[in-house]
Amino acid sequence: MYQGTYELIGGEHSMFSRKLEAQLRFQDIPWKWRFKTQQRTAEVEARVGTHFIPALATPDNWIIHDTIALGPFLNDRFKLAPVIPSTPMQRGLCFILEDIFNHWLGRVAVHTRWCYPENVAWVGPRFGANALLDRSVDVPFTEQELEELAPIGEMMLEQFGRPVCENTGVPPDKGEAVRADYDDMLAILATHFQGNDFLLGGRPCLADFALGGACKAHFVNDPIPREWLGEHRDMLFAYTDRVFGAESASCAWPGDDVLPEHLDNLLDYADRTYYQFAPASIRAGLQGEKYYEYDYGYGPTRARSQKRLEKARQHVRCELLGLGDGLELLKKRLDGHAALPFYLPESLV
Repeated sequence: MYQGTYELIGGEHSMFSRKLEAQLRFQDIPWKWRFKTQQRTAEVEARVGTHFIPALATPDNWIIHDTIALGPFLNDRFKLAPVIPSTPMQRGLCFILEDIFNHWLGRVAVHTRWCYPENVAWVGPRFGANALLDRSVDVPFTEQELEELAPIGEMMLEQFGRPVCENTGVPPDKGEAVRADYDDMLAILATHFQGNDFLLGGRPCLADFALGGACKAHFVNDPIPREWLGEHRDMLFAYTDRVFGAESASCAWPGDDVLPEHLDNLLDYADRTYYQFAPASIRAGLQGEKYYEYDYGYGPTRARSQKRLEKARQHVRCELLGLGDGLELLKKRLDGHAALPFYLPESLV
């Protein structure tokens, strides 16, 4: 393995860029931002092969895209600071929870960012800081910069925000349902974090970086989702600080493959939300259907099918099958939940 500095190619407004940042920080990997600026876009996309972010440039001169692949890659490269548990139940739940938070949180993230004019106006200059000024959003704006960057929000709303909200099934008229689901999730997280620093106990795993990345880029950052936090504001701010500030040497997962007491509440939540959404999307995509409907408790939601979800499901399936005899323990522990009936079949159609 070559020594040197890794470069995170992406943006501070991106939940998956922040997810990767959290892992780099926790594993104490030498790294720096390479913002995907307007000037660099063509070069980066030609090298990476996609317009999606983030990507990671390694000291070996590799560029790797997709945090689902990057998480285990960095875990194995920097083994002294593991982010994937080795015991079967904790390891299996690490990948299951990562998948849930990777693909369910995007709905509330795009809705709260793009369906409210005040949020659009606020976030536009923050995109501009990375993309045009090639600097962090933490650097204060001058009045002139705010004025010059002001049009970016509306431009991105038309080019990206409005279409992605429609395709994800969270246009403006779904605001009541999105907020109710967000409130439900926050209450469950609040109960969980009363007795646990992280999702699996005392040490963060890949799933924490997925949840923490969404928090850092959206929920504790943008005005609307921050306003929606209500009584859970301190809880989510504190959790986000832990994810981005924890030191590997000072934290550990519970011994004897023990899972946190309130983890079933999170799994129950996923049963009625993510595991209604993901199977319906995958089946529609595999059957060549562009759109599908599902219900996560607030009436029918129409969204565009996502082929990527099947790729992610197969990744988790591979990890679960790799547990060997430990998979039987996980089956007993998760009996009655929707997770394993979703991940273990070779095909959902």
